[in-house]
Amino acid sequence: MHQQQRADSFITGSPAPTAEERTWGMLAHLSAPVAAILTVSTLSFLGPLLVLAFKSKESAWVEAHAKRALNFHIVVCAVVWAFLATCFLSPVGVGVAILGALFSVVAGIRANEGSVYRYPIDVKIVK
Repeated sequence: MHQQQRADSFITGSPAPTAEERTWGMLAHLSAPVAAILTVSTLSFLGPLLVLAFKSKESAWVEAHAKRALNFHIVVCAVVWAFLATCFLSPVGVGVAILGALFSVVAGIRANEGSVYRYPIDVKIVK
């Protein structure tokens, strides 16, 4: 068993999340790149925010994944907005948006496997 999964098994109170919990955990992460594509990376936090709003009461596992994704994408959006404000479509802003999407895909895959992924920037804005 993955070390990180064992450490975070308290989330649901069981050794492994259910298939539905894994799916919603994955969607919490993967909804961010979808929202980023639809909003040119300016509102990528909307996907995780919606999952948090509608599914967090049903599962602590989903809530934890949605909060991780939301916190990460609030930071990504702030950086993208800052670079867009200073230089429209700057290479750095575009790079941050692409990396944000890639990290979300990795986190979604890990959530679907039943483990917890820690984003490289893990600021706890939403607790």
